[in-house]
Amino acid sequence: MVGEPVNLNEFQELARQALPKMYYDFYAGGAEDQYTLEENMEAFRRIMIRPRVLVDVSRIDLSTYVLGYNISAPILIAPTSLHKLAHPEGEVVTARAAAACKTIMTKLSFTAGSILHIFLHFGGGCFQLQCCSVLSNICIVYKRRDLSALLVQRAERNGYKALVLTADSPRVGRKEADIKNKMTLPKLKNTERFLSLEASSDNGSNLAAVAKETKDASFCWKDIEWLSTITNMPILIKGLLTREDAIKAVKVGVAGIVVSNHGGRQLDYAPATITVLEEVVQAVGGRIPVFFDGGVRRGTDVFKALALGAQAVLIGRPIIYGLAAKGEYGVRQVIQMLKDELELTMALSGCPSVKDITRRHVRTERERLHSML
Repeated sequence: MVGEPVNLNEFQELARQALPKMYYDFYAGGAEDQYTLEENMEAFRRIMIRPRVLVDVSRIDLSTYVLGYNISAPILIAPTSLHKLAHPEGEVVTARAAAACKTIMTKLSFTAGSILHIFLHFGGGCFQLQCCSVLSNICIVYKRRDLSALLVQRAERNGYKALVLTADSPRVGRKEADIKNKMTLPKLKNTERFLSLEASSDNGSNLAAVAKETKDASFCWKDIEWLSTITNMPILIKGLLTREDAIKAVKVGVAGIVVSNHGGRQLDYAPATITVLEEVVQAVGGRIPVFFDGGVRRGTDVFKALALGAQAVLIGRPIIYGLAAKGEYGVRQVIQMLKDELELTMALSGCPSVKDITRRHVRTERERLHSML
């Protein structure tokens, strides 16, 4: 590709050129047929924007609040793993870019960068707790509550502001590219003294084997009460797709929900997240904030998610693509591109601020089909 990228999709091509095939496939791939992976993006194209005209848009304000913290735009960095496969400094570089862009980065506990080192380059953020970090009868790391408590409390001591619990990964989805490439996990920080990644697998990749040994498939709603006893950080749940689970989340007292299907990497043929966002928002009824994750590639996508009730969106793969292509500068470019596109969309839709974006600014496919009856 010649010249500087002008949109997020072009960063993906740059990343493909920069990364070894095994690593690119690890980041870009989805589960099985990859239907959900592709549908996450395709579903946005079936939502139309209903612009309002003759509105004073001489000044556009993208800023908003997330969990009481003011950020420059409703665009956050989603939890993604193993940034060091994309750049030698890994999550540290991503954290610096997040700080420069005045937004929030959600960091996985399962990573190649230490909690403290990343915080020193950022100064705040969220901390993602994998659902394997809970109690199990088997005395193995991440199936022990003492290790879970250690990681959570270490993050809190180092200044992290929230705990994001991944709820959709009792097991790892089957990503066929990883199997073909014999993808294996590198050494990780935070758990290096406790966790062995030497698990073997007959299919060539050790990802599923390691997950089976470390993740606790017995984790359930009642265990969230225990999490609340080991930290003062607000707890959010990531990975909800239904009204029923949203109602349960409110009942157990979490501080927020992230509507997500894990980027299409877990259960294939799960719905595209944008198609169920409104269902979750309506179930919550404003009692807790709802965030959105999955398939965002344009500022118009951000606008559509906000119109359907999301307080902010999380960006995953594009951040990795920017990191692989151009390091910190690439991550900053990715975020700035989305901010610029969102600003233009708001101006052309008659929305001078984020709070002016309403449900009436979009028309979903369901509404279009209903109007034809």
